[in-house]
Amino acid sequence: MPPSMNPMDVDPETPAASSPIAPTNGEDLDGEAYKQAGNKFFKQKEYIKSVEQYSKAIECEPKNGTFLSNRAAAYMLAGKFKEALADCVLSDRYSLNNPKTLLRMARIQVALGRPEDALETYDRIVPPPAAKDKAPAVQMLQHLRSARQSVSSGTQGSMTLYALDRAESGLGPGVDAPKEWKLLRGEANLKMGTLHSLAEAQNVAMSLLRQNQQDSDALVLRGRILYAQGDNMKAAAHFQEALRCDPDMNQARIYLKRARELERKKGDGNEAFKKGNYAKAVELYSQALSVDPENKGTNAKLYQNRALACTKLKQWTEAISDCDEALKLDPTYTKARKTRAKALGESGNWEEAVRELKVALDADPADPTIKKEIRNAELELKKSRRKDYYKILGVEKDASETDIKKAYRRMAIKFHPDKNPDSPDAAEKFKDLGEAYETLSDPQKKERYDSGVDLQDPEDMFGGMGGMGGMGGMASHIDPSVLFNMMNGGGHGGGGGQFHFGGGFPGGAGGGGGGTRNRRSSGQPSGFQPGYSY
Repeated sequence: MPPSMNPMDVDPETPAASSPIAPTNGEDLDGEAYKQAGNKFFKQKEYIKSVEQYSKAIECEPKNGTFLSNRAAAYMLAGKFKEALADCVLSDRYSLNNPKTLLRMARIQVALGRPEDALETYDRIVPPPAAKDKAPAVQMLQHLRSARQSVSSGTQGSMTLYALDRAESGLGPGVDAPKEWKLLRGEANLKMGTLHSLAEAQNVAMSLLRQNQQDSDALVLRGRILYAQGDNMKAAAHFQEALRCDPDMNQARIYLKRARELERKKGDGNEAFKKGNYAKAVELYSQALSVDPENKGTNAKLYQNRALACTKLKQWTEAISDCDEALKLDPTYTKARKTRAKALGESGNWEEAVRELKVALDADPADPTIKKEIRNAELELKKSRRKDYYKILGVEKDASETDIKKAYRRMAIKFHPDKNPDSPDAAEKFKDLGEAYETLSDPQKKERYDSGVDLQDPEDMFGGMGGMGGMGGMASHIDPSVLFNMMNGGGHGGGGGQFHFGGGFPGGAGGGGGGTRNRRSSGQPSGFQPGYSY
């Protein structure tokens, strides 16, 4: 708290009257009489009325240092510290180095947040004032220097705010913090970089701009806040305005150049992304990230954008890593959390993807899209726990019908039991290939599989078909034309432990041409579901 002022701290040279004196019968009093009236009101703590009387005294004697000093005391206790300081300065001019006036001036300077000036004033007093008189100014200056040092050295913003709070506790009642202190507070909040602290920094900038729209320091502060939030275009406009107000402001010029370069590189990356050139987008976003490593707001967006480009390239690990970086810079960045969930799921970890989306929902329960994404991810999790037909065939989920057929032929040759007599898993893999091909080659079944409508066990979906020698119903899922080509058109007898169709291959591969007779009678190979090509 500021040092308390004794309400009797006025010039007592003239004895106070028993009641305030006022002019009567139109007669004017001299300056001394008005001062005496002012003293009486001062004792009664009616400081505004005492100011009125002291002002009349000063009108009578404008260069009377005592009258000015007394009015300064009344102004101070009325909460008008600037007016009080002005009177002290004039009083000192007319009554140079008056100890009482200087002591009063120093206390007012402390109340206004000017500790350096106060200490200089204390140094003029003879004899020197007591240490306890100077203590408020000394302590305020220590806190102010601590705040300046923590800002310049990049120390945590919370330390700056603590020092400023301590310094401001010494201001007079109703005194607004000096502009320098406000800028230090804005700088500290800006360095902290959280949503709350950026809002506090913005409050500082806007309060200064309301006082003076052409305050270049406030314009730069506001621009840096926008820059930290990733709004580079608006930030650049503030830096330009600051330079218009003060062409020599180097800080504004530096940030203007940086904001423009960052926006340009980010825009180039966005343009490449829109054109589908995702590899180029990744390169350009990487260049943009090197412009200003300290810009949390824009860099969080750049990491998110690069992660999205990586998902288009199916670079899931890189996408997850970029989302992690974005969330380090901005833990509230829901879009980055969603992209991370997608990359986790597509990389095969749908369980973690669901957890990630639920974290996003907890952080932003009002976002209706997250609930839908959670339901989709939970469905994908269920789908991931069944057989992955795309993985079995070795194709991507966006593979064409031709790609699926080629992959099927290639894998069928590779895993046919006849070619893997020593592999106990060959028959099971061969069976899985048939199931995978039957589903993915049929548009309706593929759509049901992809959508997750059908999540029951594949055995229940397709059911075994009889007529298979040695393999049960497994071969009902194999395209006979593929097997025919695979076996080079040669037939296998009905026995001998060889894998064969009970009715033979189309075109004579099998036991005694039975396959041909079946084909003519049924219109398709025996044991095959409708919809297969043969």
